[in-house]
Amino acid sequence: MTELTKDVVVIGAGAAGLTAANELRKAGLSVAVLEARDRVGGRLWTDEIDGAMLELGGQWVSPDQHALIDTVAELGLETFSRYRDGDSVYIGPDGVTQRFTGEMFPVSPETERTIAEITERLDAMIAEIDPDRPWEHPRAVEWDTISWDAWLRAQTDDDEAVRNLAFATGSAMLTKPTHAFSLLQSLLMAASAGSYSHLVDADFILDKRVVGGLQQVPVLLAERLGDDVLLNQPVRTLAWSHEGVLAEADAVTVRARFAILALAPVLYPRISFVPPLPRLQHQMHQHISMGFVIKVHAVFDRPFWREQGLSGTAFSPYELCHEAYDNTNHGDERGTLVGFVSDRTADDLFRLSADERRARILESLSHYYGEAAKDPVVYYESDWGTEEWTRGAYAASFDLGGLHRYGADLRTPVGPIHLACSDMAGAGYQHVDGAIRQGRRAAAEILERTRS
Repeated sequence: MTELTKDVVVIGAGAAGLTAANELRKAGLSVAVLEARDRVGGRLWTDEIDGAMLELGGQWVSPDQHALIDTVAELGLETFSRYRDGDSVYIGPDGVTQRFTGEMFPVSPETERTIAEITERLDAMIAEIDPDRPWEHPRAVEWDTISWDAWLRAQTDDDEAVRNLAFATGSAMLTKPTHAFSLLQSLLMAASAGSYSHLVDADFILDKRVVGGLQQVPVLLAERLGDDVLLNQPVRTLAWSHEGVLAEADAVTVRARFAILALAPVLYPRISFVPPLPRLQHQMHQHISMGFVIKVHAVFDRPFWREQGLSGTAFSPYELCHEAYDNTNHGDERGTLVGFVSDRTADDLFRLSADERRARILESLSHYYGEAAKDPVVYYESDWGTEEWTRGAYAASFDLGGLHRYGADLRTPVGPIHLACSDMAGAGYQHVDGAIRQGRRAAAEILERTRS
């Protein structure tokens, strides 16, 4: 058992933890980063599967994610734009595949007008919300005690409009059934991107990718820390008092003045805290859970959909794969599609055999792109629900009523223990941008305490 003494022990080597560790190191404090996995990056994971480079976790960079954009540039990484030339595809309730250009799906004029009116209403509500403190809005309690689904259905009886509006924060982002989270949680998701309009604009939110994969961000941050990043070291016990902390992992113990928990709150129960965390944290963490999504990667010998004049962008709230995109790697002659299956639909798929699941998913993709989509040369499903140190995707969110009740306490330090991850971000919520912001915040809190 190796014993270390540091100023700060960081638990978790994702973007938040590694950002915090680098900020503290630059300020002259000593750090140790303990990571349970055999790699850094957390929910960022770029890997080679059957000869194809796949981004198994987070991958996109949007124009409003300034913390991530600045970090990418500072690390010397390059970005490239997502392919979007040509027509997009939409499948409505009649099952007919329709091509379209622009942002609005090819729905009836009445449905289009309804979607536009409710989107305008949502943008006005979101403009009043501080994404870092949504619980402070005067109507926070009201908005947090009605589900996203119930609020939408109170606005219109147009089912197709409701399904398309609900999609953006339900299946696409929080990856939970729309009755399971509140209007306020949905507004936070949209406010974190600047507006609801941004959230439903694929050309905005899914703008660019990093050449070589987004996991390079944590990999390069970890390289700067050298031997102070220790892998395969899940923290089993964290003892804490006003004098500091003692973190015990499988092969190392770290005594430090402060700790940063840089992991999703749903993983806190994996650690034995001595003494236990206060009652408030115990209650709060019972109201936070991960969503669930299958990220499907299908690689073909060429991007055949481009030959048909398609951008690769496809949507349908009626399809098994509710959205899909051209995910071809920079400079790759092959073509890659990425599709998503979320919440209850994903649950149902995992009750099938692997072969049945693959057949169902590829059938759904073929509804967008034609029969050629059924025959990829590489096929892979990212299943973060079985990742021991993640347990879901994309991130954690509160249940109905939880955000206004506990949100203000989510980032509050507990004695010498500080907290940081994308799940507790305002701006950049659920994204790498938010993780970087939260890592900087936690480091700044500790630095302020060392100066006082």
